[in-house]
Amino acid sequence: MLERFTVLRGAPRELWIILGAKMLAILAYGIMNSTLVLWLSSDLGYSDIEAGDYIAVWSAVMTLCTVAVGALVDAIGVRKALLAGLGICLCARVVMTLATARWAALSLGLLPVAVGEAMLTPVMVAAVRRYTSTAQRSIAFALLYALMNAGFGIANWIFDYVRAGVGERGTVAVLGMELSAYRLLFLLSFLCTAVIALIVWFLLREGVEAGDEGVTIAPAGRGADRPLLERLRDTARNSGRIFSGLWLERAFYKFLAFLSLVVAVRLIVFHMYYTYPKFGLRELGDGAPIGRLWSINAGMIILLVPFVGALTQRVAAYRMVVIGSLISAASVFIMAMPPAWFQPLADGLLGDLIARRWLGIEGAVHPYYVMIALYVALLSLGEALWSPRLYEYTAAVAPKGREASYMAMSYLPFFLAKLAVGMFSGRLLDAYCPAEGPRDSQTLWLIIALMTVTTPLGLCLFRRWISVKEAGRGP
Repeated sequence: MLERFTVLRGAPRELWIILGAKMLAILAYGIMNSTLVLWLSSDLGYSDIEAGDYIAVWSAVMTLCTVAVGALVDAIGVRKALLAGLGICLCARVVMTLATARWAALSLGLLPVAVGEAMLTPVMVAAVRRYTSTAQRSIAFALLYALMNAGFGIANWIFDYVRAGVGERGTVAVLGMELSAYRLLFLLSFLCTAVIALIVWFLLREGVEAGDEGVTIAPAGRGADRPLLERLRDTARNSGRIFSGLWLERAFYKFLAFLSLVVAVRLIVFHMYYTYPKFGLRELGDGAPIGRLWSINAGMIILLVPFVGALTQRVAAYRMVVIGSLISAASVFIMAMPPAWFQPLADGLLGDLIARRWLGIEGAVHPYYVMIALYVALLSLGEALWSPRLYEYTAAVAPKGREASYMAMSYLPFFLAKLAVGMFSGRLLDAYCPAEGPRDSQTLWLIIALMTVTTPLGLCLFRRWISVKEAGRGP
């Protein structure tokens, strides 16, 4: 195990910069993402349905830009693409922190930050590949995955800490400005992004590439002095040719069918960012430590993924996705059960450990604390089984030399799915868990659970048509 990590000793400093930048970028994104739906309703005054619709458009734009941004990255290089994405995020987060007018907060803040975030995602993944040799690549991507989850976990703790300190409806003075708890969280997201931008600007070198022969720093490539628009046009033309060619390959249709089925279980995460925060505050009260409960996911993923990967190396990726998605889908049904069923657990040792000793809750323990903890733990166990294997299935089904194209196109099914889940989230909250009036949160989670279970059922039903033989593994 130690040798697997020491293989990174010869990696260029750019790899460590990217790994650190990725964790900070996820920290900034995680803080912002947990806050968005609450900010839209509390600070900007949008209803549940309106906030859900704006989130839907925002997340769909981000996904579409992630698919389309590849040509730009290829044309301007890793360093410039990173600085461009970071610059957009910095400007957008300043606006989201300071703007009180709806039109400014949305058009100059929320929408541009989607473009900036979309630029950062593919650039950092491509950078890890560029800054590692063949022997280093596997452990580098494992570290990337672990640091991503660490960033999300830390973001959840900061989300709770700021809300507890300022108050769910309180304000704090910062440099002469009165900021709500949610705008203060955006400010922290801005500061994380600013740190990344400074590191990239001063320390990341252009033209660095690691290979099996060693690290090289290439001079400006041939054609680098060509106008940017001309390079963008040529790159976009090549991307278009590759894209159109994908639709002629039978394997691509199998891949799209597989991803379309997996969408349902992956969208649980989006409900945890856009449905769960309002549900948690309305059922458990303002200031409830809902972020720390969700942080169970990040901690378990970091701990479980390496062991699961080691123990299931010879199990087919398709089978692991089926098993993992079944566990994750089953976890949601916990939230659809009557809370009274969990009251004995809440009053016993488990409730004491979770609510009083860990979360610091005083008085009677609401059963939802136990239910959410059990749900997130089971969800995370399933995710540790299926999530890392999605990339392996892509490599198995994609023809040689087409892996990158297939990975880029893997975002397509999520474009429409994210658009739908945002709109659906607001309407679920409005119907079953409103801010005022009677609530029926069990039905809200039952609907989500029934949608989620379509993934394992569909994968089993259509296995004969979409599964592929994976080299060195059983069926």
